[in-house]
Amino acid sequence: MFGWHQKIPDNSSYLKCNFTQVMRMDYMVYFIFFTWLLIPLILMGALYIEIFSIISKRLSQRAKSVHGKRSFYGKEYKMAKSLALILILFAMSWLPLSIMNCIFHLAKLDIPKPLIYLAILLSHSNSAMNPIVYAYKIKKFRETYVLILRTYVLCSDQESVVPSIQQTAEQKAQAQRDCNSQNKSI
Repeated sequence: MFGWHQKIPDNSSYLKCNFTQVMRMDYMVYFIFFTWLLIPLILMGALYIEIFSIISKRLSQRAKSVHGKRSFYGKEYKMAKSLALILILFAMSWLPLSIMNCIFHLAKLDIPKPLIYLAILLSHSNSAMNPIVYAYKIKKFRETYVLILRTYVLCSDQESVVPSIQQTAEQKAQAQRDCNSQNKSI
């Protein structure tokens, strides 16, 4: 598949990474970076600035402020901060690789391979960052992750993990069978 996994011809046991040769660089720069990364990133950044300014104005208004509204905007502000964190992590993950691609393609400068590989790794690690941020910032995500971990990895009974979950005997038996079959495959 594209040859990126083929061994280096000098009888080395290491694999040569040809990731940078899979797609044309003009496509990576003009289409992926400018169209699908930079423009949406600028738009989302502008929207978050507007959201934060509106919420800040609402929170700072003391005249005719009802406690329920203040609480509502406080929750909205927290959610906006969480989503802004996701956006910032996305930008920090993808911009280095895209900027290197622009330098390589437009300025025709060579970039050290280890630096490119690090940027590729950073861009791909963005997929792992979102669930961690969600679990850290949003309580329901954290509870769900704990439930999944305890039920399917540690094979605990769901009722002991979350008492509000009512299971039938058949559901309990099926969960135990799933857990046992998963442990056997490991």
